[in-house]
Amino acid sequence: MELAEGKYLVRIARKAVEHYLKNKKVLEVPKDVPEKLMERKGVFVTVKKNKELRGCIGFPLPIKPLILATIEASVEAAFFDPRFFPLQKNELNEITFEISVLTDPKILVVDDPKKYLKKIKIGRDGLIIQRNFNSGLLLPQVPVELNWNVKEFLEQACLKAGLSIDAWLDKETKVYTFQAEIFKEVKPRGKVVKVKL
Repeated sequence: MELAEGKYLVRIARKAVEHYLKNKKVLEVPKDVPEKLMERKGVFVTVKKNKELRGCIGFPLPIKPLILATIEASVEAAFFDPRFFPLQKNELNEITFEISVLTDPKILVVDDPKKYLKKIKIGRDGLIIQRNFNSGLLLPQVPVELNWNVKEFLEQACLKAGLSIDAWLDKETKVYTFQAEIFKEVKPRGKVVKVKL
């Protein structure tokens, strides 16, 4: 994805949040959307305040056009992430937006779960851990930011899914990987860059 398209998504994320704060309505998809942003893609929107997480929600699967998914995820991340209080107007100039456009998740097939340790690469892969009705997702930038190794990454994804820390060693647990193109504001309302992990 081009930087210009990434910039567009980051700007629309901020616009969607500002619009919701003002009108309590979800922003409509603009008329001038680049065609590529109408493709169905998974996406996550991360809101940060002083470099700390302030909200993160998204769609792991390509079920909606990317632009619509970005608008909806932005509002959800800012106001409805259950880990945080809804964003307040006075925070708008203190937050930055980060958009992660996802590839389709692919299941990792191994004959021994310990082989996941060789198949997953930090800085390239995001993880989805799934077992029965439990599911947890961690974006590829998370283990880089928190300096985790692959084992810690798997363990934390299990915890995110509400499973025990070693659930990834169980053959009933499914492990999926995906990749992401990441675009973010360097500072609130500032320059948008493509993130290299």
